[in-house]
Parts: sequence; structure tokens; C-alpha cells
Amino acid sequence: MLVTQDKALASVFRQMATGAFPPVVETFERSKTIFFPGDPAERVYFLLKGAVKLSRVYEAGEEITVALLRENSVFGVLSLLTGNKSDRFYHAVAFTSVELLSAPIEQVEQALKENPELSMLMLRGLSSRILQTEMMIETLAHRDMGSRLVSFLLILCRDFGVPCADGITIDLKLSHQAIAEAIGSTRVTVTRLLGDLREKKMISIHKKKITVHKPVTLSRQFT
Repeated sequence: MLVTQDKALASVFRQMATGAFPPVVETFERSKTIFFPGDPAERVYFLLKGAVKLSRVYEAGEEITVALLRENSVFGVLSLLTGNKSDRFYHAVAFTSVELLSAPIEQVEQALKENPELSMLMLRGLSSRILQTEMMIETLAHRDMGSRLVSFLLILCRDFGVPCADGITIDLKLSHQAIAEAIGSTRVTVTRLLGDLREKKMISIHKKKITVHKPVTLSRQFT
């Protein structure tokens, strides 16, 4: 199985179909759990459509978002990195309606051993996720909810943004509740803060898609 730099990991997953346990396509509606912390790590997931939220649940019951995965991301790979069988560390939830391709972890591990280039593709994807996790931690370090929201919007611009005439449109349909859950706030607070940004002409919202008109100016709101 030849893997080139521009070859989508989705194609690689599909090429595993000749194995005894071929990949399967799974769909999840928004807010549905893909796996819980403590679940056995038996499959690796490739995100075909939508966005997936990874969060860490702490003993006090607080749930902290650590990453928001976009299309063409791979997740559920901790056992591959450690070399040991382990349970799930994160709570994976469909942030939007999602479509996933999943394969048994043993099959993915074998593919990585046979294809160093595939390993590099996956490593690049994981490096990007680590960077986003660091940014999410910085976002949640802000005690002020307005700063958290602005920082989160900028992360979404980077990872889900589509340039347009008016700025950058975040290519996700985002409910106020979904945003609130991601930044550890409430729907009422997020609605008020988004309203403030709209009044300042910093953002606009159309059919649940947010457009950030001046990202650099917006970034100055919390620096």
C-alpha cells in the first residue's frame, strides 16, 4: 500500500478493506457520545464529515474541552502511541453531526509498521492536534468568559475558517449551547457575549455560521 504526502488518510483506511476486519462507516448526531473515558480502546477513528469534541472529565465532575477535531482528523490512537493496550482517556462527542470511518486498532498498527509514510502522515495530524490542545488550555485559562469566547472563535477561524469578502466564516453550524459547553460557560452568557460582538460589528451570524470580520482586531479584545 503506497502512501504519498497528498493521499488522504481516508483512502488509506479504505484500503484496509481487504483485511479480515474492514473499516466501517459510523454516523453520530450532535451531542452523541462516540466513546467514554474508560471504554476499551479497540478502534481508531477517521473523521469524514463534521467536527468532534475531545474533553477530559475530572473527579469533581468538571469536563474540559481539549480539542475540536475537523474533517480528515484521526483520533482514538493513544494505544498506538504508548505501545500498550489501554482504555480511552478522553470523552469523544459529536460536536456536529458526524460521519466516521473506523478500523480495528490492530489493523491500523500493522499498516503503520508496513508504511513509514503513513506513520508520518498520522504524526503530522497529531502534531496539529497537540498545538490546538495547547491553544484550548490557554483559552480556558482566561477567567473572563468574554476572553474565553473570543479566543475560542479565533481557534475556530484557524481550523474551520473559510475566507470570504467580509472576513473569515467558521464553516460549522454552531448553537449557543454547543459553544457554551466548549468554553465552560452557559448558553445565556454566550448569547449575551455574542450579541455584544455583533453590536460592535466584530462578527455576524447567518444560519448558525459565524463570520469574524476582523480577526486581528478581535484578537486584541483579550490580549
